[in-house]
Amino acid sequence: MLIRTTGSERAAVPRRLVVGISGASGAPIAIELLQEMKNFPEWETHVVISSAAEYTIKSETDYSLAEVQELATKVYSPQDIGGAIASGTYKTDGMVVVPCSMKTLAAIANGHADNLLARAADVTIKEQRKLVLVTREAPLSPIHLNNMLTLARLGIVILPPVLTFYNQATTVADMVRHIVGKILGNFGLDIAGFKRWGEDQ
Repeated sequence: MLIRTTGSERAAVPRRLVVGISGASGAPIAIELLQEMKNFPEWETHVVISSAAEYTIKSETDYSLAEVQELATKVYSPQDIGGAIASGTYKTDGMVVVPCSMKTLAAIANGHADNLLARAADVTIKEQRKLVLVTREAPLSPIHLNNMLTLARLGIVILPPVLTFYNQATTVADMVRHIVGKILGNFGLDIAGFKRWGEDQ
């Protein structure tokens, strides 16, 4: 006999943010984002870290890979192409790739989903969910710009970690925090101390 359940009987699906960390410079931004997400207990973070990102984390921070992984709700291997976030039927509220290398950008722009990070982004696009790419490179070549334009035309948010001066940041940590505030604002999340233009002036 088929048993039907009502909406109230189904377990509530948690809010889920997929976080891809690729090998571009900017590992401290990813770590700050994961730390901030701890302040939103109704959200889960589902994290995939590329092999190049492991090297960048070691080079740019005092964190070990294990310590970064401990900040996440769930961690996936980039080779785990069958991981939950590889399927559109797995409900998420979107994805951020922070930092997003030009290699990862190219893979996403061209549908080359040869690892779980790129596949998760591909799923986010096809399911028309929010995707934010914190692209990190300078200067930018015409190839980089074309890939960004391709994705921007699909509604993907291209959010390079550009410095903001109106908030009068005095430390690198202040600057990183401001970028994280801009990223999470795309998912309706406000972090403490984030200063928006026109507020409190």
